[in-house]
Amino acid sequence: MLDQVDLSLTLSTPARKQILRFGRQRLFQLVKEVYDRKVPVIVVFEGWDAAGKGTNIRRLTRRLDPRGFKVIPTQAPRTHEKKMPWLWRFWMKIPRRGQMAIFDRSWYGRVLVERVEGLTPIPDWIRAYEEINQFERTLADDGTIFVKFWLHISKREQLRRFINLTQNPEHAWQVTAEDWEHHRKYDEYLAAVRDMLANTHTPYAPWEVVPATDSNYTTYHIFRTVIRRLEEALDMPPTAWPSLAEIEAETIRLREEKRAQKRARREAKKEERRRRKLAEQAQADEAEVLAPEETAPEAGSQPVHPTPEEAAQDGADQPEQPVPVTGEAREGSTGEEAEGA
Repeated sequence: MLDQVDLSLTLSTPARKQILRFGRQRLFQLVKEVYDRKVPVIVVFEGWDAAGKGTNIRRLTRRLDPRGFKVIPTQAPRTHEKKMPWLWRFWMKIPRRGQMAIFDRSWYGRVLVERVEGLTPIPDWIRAYEEINQFERTLADDGTIFVKFWLHISKREQLRRFINLTQNPEHAWQVTAEDWEHHRKYDEYLAAVRDMLANTHTPYAPWEVVPATDSNYTTYHIFRTVIRRLEEALDMPPTAWPSLAEIEAETIRLREEKRAQKRARREAKKEERRRRKLAEQAQADEAEVLAPEETAPEAGSQPVHPTPEEAAQDGADQPEQPVPVTGEAREGSTGEEAEGA
């Protein structure tokens, strides 16, 4: 199955957003139908470290009713779980009827990490293939719908993602020493993955190998697979999915249409501002024309002189001003005073 995977498939970000808008709406309807029919659903996410399991689980569940699903991260068994049969802890987490359970890693760790790291004896992990098939067959016979994903990337792509994560202080914690050790054993894990897919790919719980080099295409593939699987199990009309080329062409058309609408809105606003400015200018010109003009004397008109009565009245209203005395007047007055004496 891994040999048939095309890791070069890509999808643009605008196209992925278009897929998410439609896919989330359709998935919400299907999960509502699962709840109404009381059908349990199990979605398994397995894959390489840094392949994008957590990212796609978040995208898948972002618009779902939280009462209708649960996400179960799987880690190493605890002390009390080691005292039970190894599948016991997964039996305790199966979904109730009408609920969808999403496993971020699962019981397949028995034939992957426990096999490669030598945590389980060889006879035990060989026997685990049949135990897993019986476990899934029992649940499928009870009406459970299985959707199983293996997110596949190359060793070189995994190394590139590890380096990018470690160079970002906010995400460096995600890459541990254990992850680097797993990367070093990539070829051993690859052999374990091939055996897992060959021995546990069944009609009632089939595997879907997802090319995970491009995150946008990975999301598209996962949404399409989950929707198709639920529609088949619920006997509902299948969704007609366009090809990647058609999705990209439609995305380009919508993008150009949106840009044209933005340009039209900008031009409309510019025209509205121009009209408003012209209207304000016209109002200002009209106000200047209607304003009263200052009266000025006409050319050739004679000045108006006051009458003697008006002049006398004006003089009576004004206080008397002292009359300046010249030198001759002062001499004449002195002589007169002398003669009188």
